[in-house]
Amino acid sequence: MGRAARYVRKILTVEEVLHSENQPQRTCIGCRKKGSRSELLRLVADASGSSAVLVDERRRMAGRGAWLHPSESCLALAVKRRAFGRALKGATGTAAVERRIKAGTGAAGPLRIPPVAAATTVQPESGSEN
Repeated sequence: MGRAARYVRKILTVEEVLHSENQPQRTCIGCRKKGSRSELLRLVADASGSSAVLVDERRRMAGRGAWLHPSESCLALAVKRRAFGRALKGATGTAAVERRIKAGTGAAGPLRIPPVAAATTVQPESGSEN
């Protein structure tokens, strides 16, 4: 058997990846239980210098992140424990997080990330069209 035959990789579907046991684990700052990234909200401190905590829906914002289950009980525990200030270096304004959790996530399953609209190009992609 050749060397290449040993390194066959299976291509996974999106559903397999979302429900895979190999997904990165994160710890909720409220209940301190571990969960996969798809089950938790990523939170970041506002970059403008205010003490506000923002919900990073796309999980791409710069800076240190904290993770929280999208439930009112975990939010209450995090506020009671003053976990936002410790996890995000002094950030304490949780109004955006409270609005996001009260808006609900629908089913109790993994979070659904909204699709990103494709950007339209203003200029041609190459200069050869002229």
